[in-house]
Amino acid sequence: MVTEEPPGGGRPAARSASAPDEELMRALYREHAGPLLGFVLHLVAGDRQRAEDVVQETLLRAWRNLHRLDPATASLRPWLATVARRIVIDGHRAALARPREVDAAPLELLPAADELDRALRMMTVADALGDLSPAHREVVVETYFKGLTATEAAAELGIPAGTVRSRLYYALRALRLALEERGVTP
Repeated sequence: MVTEEPPGGGRPAARSASAPDEELMRALYREHAGPLLGFVLHLVAGDRQRAEDVVQETLLRAWRNLHRLDPATASLRPWLATVARRIVIDGHRAALARPREVDAAPLELLPAADELDRALRMMTVADALGDLSPAHREVVVETYFKGLTATEAAAELGIPAGTVRSRLYYALRALRLALEERGVTP
């Protein structure tokens, strides 16, 4: 919905809303598109693509309101400039309301995870976990694989949180040694 009121007091012109005057629209574009683009370029800090989008949206709004535009008015440029400025402001506010977009190009440079490699690592870790005592293994499983905190793991296992932390410390030391024996180094 357009809230901008075109010049001419909003008086309807002699055109019907269903058949807008294409020649008037072409003349509007020829007369105002260039200067409007220059104006909008300053508003969007030289971003030409964004400026062209704003000019296009501005002229689209003018086209939608051709039935309300008065050709006898001296110039439509102030109305078009106001509409363009409001579009830029609305775009800026919308950009602030959503998270900043991140360029995906650096992510494409990362090597893809090889599923076979991942499966072999998981098998090696599972084998090394088998070398741990049952008490140490269950603490590692609860905290690292299930993602529980030491306090949550203590409640789950029915032991004090300090015992969980102690067992986890010694379990990780033993797991590191077991992995080193299998040729895996951190």
